Amino acid sequence: MSSKKITFKLENKLSELKRLHQQLEAFAKEHQLPLKDIFEINLCLEEHFTNILSHGYADRETHWIDITLSVEQEKFIACIEDDGIPFNPTAVPAPDFKCPLEERKVGGLGVHLTRHYLDSMAYQRRGGINILMMTKKIDSQAEGV
Repeated sequence: MSSKKITFKLENKLSELKRLHQQLEAFAKEHQLPLKDIFEINLCLEEHFTNILSHGYADRETHWIDITLSVEQEKFIACIEDDGIPFNPTAVPAPDFKCPLEERKVGGLGVHLTRHYLDSMAYQRRGGINILMMTKKIDSQAEGV
């Protein structure tokens, strides 16, 4: 696969999830990504996007979230940039599954699932912007779109 990339902006509204799905689906179809990988990537993108919406902004103003999707050397890469409150998902501790359910801390399961499906996740805060880079190896043997 050669280097291929798209970039788009989503408003900080839950209704934008539909556009996120549409963009990913069109990109995946164009580059013949395997269905299993698309499902897992979609879950990861949706999880991070909804976390930004739920926890990233202290105001009700319009904010824009920049998303870049690319395929490079058998890897899918998603970069999500937002101007929300600093949040590093790579620093979120793994849930304690040994702890009784009623004593478990709320939250963190979505980040845990994201870590499970991705090969790597890198975060940085630069110039007031959260930048999350998610990478997943593409299973070239799996069934495509």
